Amino acid sequence: MSSARPTIRSILAPTAAKAVTVVATGAVAAALSLTATAGAATGGAHARSATASSFSFGLKPSSSAISACLPKAGGHVTITPGKLNDTMTVNLHGMPPNAGFDLFVIQQPTAPFGVSWYQSDIQANDNGFGSATVKGIFDDETFSVSPGGTTTFAPTHQYHLGVWFNDPNVPFNLGCEPGATQAIVTPFNGEQHAGIQVVNTAQFPVDAGPLSHVHR
Repeated sequence: MSSARPTIRSILAPTAAKAVTVVATGAVAAALSLTATAGAATGGAHARSATASSFSFGLKPSSSAISACLPKAGGHVTITPGKLNDTMTVNLHGMPPNAGFDLFVIQQPTAPFGVSWYQSDIQANDNGFGSATVKGIFDDETFSVSPGGTTTFAPTHQYHLGVWFNDPNVPFNLGCEPGATQAIVTPFNGEQHAGIQVVNTAQFPVDAGPLSHVHR
């Protein structure tokens, strides 16, 4: 008789197990709710989509003189949008062996270039190939602004790229400056003592450079 009679433990055990399950489910739901709330708070209106497409384009010789002295000069750029910023990879080819270069984001692809932003050095190897990868804002939101101080200008977009010889003597000695009696010096490196521009994105319209085609 006693073996067939249900005990208090056997009666309460399923009920207790259900209670534990309900509590656990509630805890998981609460945790998921907190996680979702935190994600919404940190994402904000400017959160970037991780699924945005990459955009690739070429770099072309800056002048007929560059095409004459460096007939294979060129480059290729890929910009991949990210959640907080973009990744831009720049590859150069057909450059003088072991020469140094300076990469800028610029307002206009050709002189006078407008507002310009120094991005990276690029060093060519023995075969004239060089590359650099930089992170930043390289898309349709790229701009500079100076509300005051030493200079003042309104928000100004920079949608083009340009690459300059780091050493002014390299293009001069290669004959890339026909008619010049001495090396042309420009401010496009860290010492503001660079050579001429070698490649740019002038195949795009001045007001619609390649960076304007990148969206996040």
